[in-house]
Amino acid sequence: MQAENKKNNIKTLSFGCRLNALEAEKIGSMLAPAFDAAIVVNTCAVTGEAERQSGQSVRKLSRENPYAPIFVTGCAATRNPELFYKIPNAIVVANRDKMNLNAYINAMAAAPCDFPTPKISRFYHSSPNMSKQFIQIQNGCNHQCTYCITRVLRGASVSVDYADILRDAVAAVQNGFGEIVLTGVDSASYAHNGMLISDVCAALLRDVPGIQRLRLSSIDPASPEIFKIIDLIKNDSRMMPHMHLSMQSGANDILRAMRRRHTADTMRKISEYAGSDVTFSWDIICGFPGETNELFNETMNLVAQTKPIKIHAFPFSPRPGTPAADMPNQVDRSISKQRVKIISGAADKNCIDFMHAHIGQSVPVLVEENNNARTPHDIPTKIIGDKIPSRTICNVKLVDIVNGEYIANVI
Repeated sequence: MQAENKKNNIKTLSFGCRLNALEAEKIGSMLAPAFDAAIVVNTCAVTGEAERQSGQSVRKLSRENPYAPIFVTGCAATRNPELFYKIPNAIVVANRDKMNLNAYINAMAAAPCDFPTPKISRFYHSSPNMSKQFIQIQNGCNHQCTYCITRVLRGASVSVDYADILRDAVAAVQNGFGEIVLTGVDSASYAHNGMLISDVCAALLRDVPGIQRLRLSSIDPASPEIFKIIDLIKNDSRMMPHMHLSMQSGANDILRAMRRRHTADTMRKISEYAGSDVTFSWDIICGFPGETNELFNETMNLVAQTKPIKIHAFPFSPRPGTPAADMPNQVDRSISKQRVKIISGAADKNCIDFMHAHIGQSVPVLVEENNNARTPHDIPTKIIGDKIPSRTICNVKLVDIVNGEYIANVI
């Protein structure tokens, strides 16, 4: 270990949510001055598959980098540390300590393996060139959803002080980011010094005039803050008119079994209040225990009524230690996967219908790499013509739809 900051001496790899990716980036910066070389893997345990992929990747990194310490943190490392203890040169740091430099220094000192001249031999996971800046505003969760292991692994909800959020937002603007995304495990539960999530959004739009686009990564549909955020969307064009909701189901019987705090009618009220100018995407779990064909059709009916333009659907994955893992009437995984395809296809159709209704219009888009861009409704767009620098926000005319994305010309 040393005090000198060596460029690119820390490599990071994250699984799962955007919050994990943001944390990995911060951990990498924190470790850079203290370690000659190291790899950080921020794992995920939201599903059994995510946990399996985390373990598989750490084993591969260990084989390819026998002379580098591999710090393994995140939810999978916290839930099942024994999985990683068996891997040569893997050093586990629990979630509660992941942002503490001394935890890594102490874990390294206590590790059974020695790294006299640490060296990264092979690392082919490139860091994404982000066009938007994610800012963490909250961590943990206070709810008791029966399927979720993340709340157990990350602990109770903790909100970030607004002064720290403001500092990060100002830095993002200074670094050329036109869009900021606020993220957390349960962002809707933000509460600190009298401020709620809608207050944070309104304050950032007021205090950082350089913000061109602001959005939330995900929000609980049970939160009444949604209606205040919709008001912000309608009153300030910098608040992006697309919201991602952790719906999980549209059938009230399933929502009760999940211990969710909203109902199908909650979504109908949100959709009605939002009107046609605000779009939504959902998370949906298919094949939750007890989900019959009739109950799945209730979710499909809600999709038809409220028309989310994107659905991140995935088969139910029983997580040991959660009530849902031991519930009766478990659904065959082949049925769950079939339902994923059905509901994803319905959302895709909603999106195409929405896109067709806006052909010929002019919209501001955020340019990513290679002239790929995103509309305010987070719809992928391909810009024809000369290359435009990443992070640029420019006005385009939507002229066509090809393979689920807009084709556009710069105005």
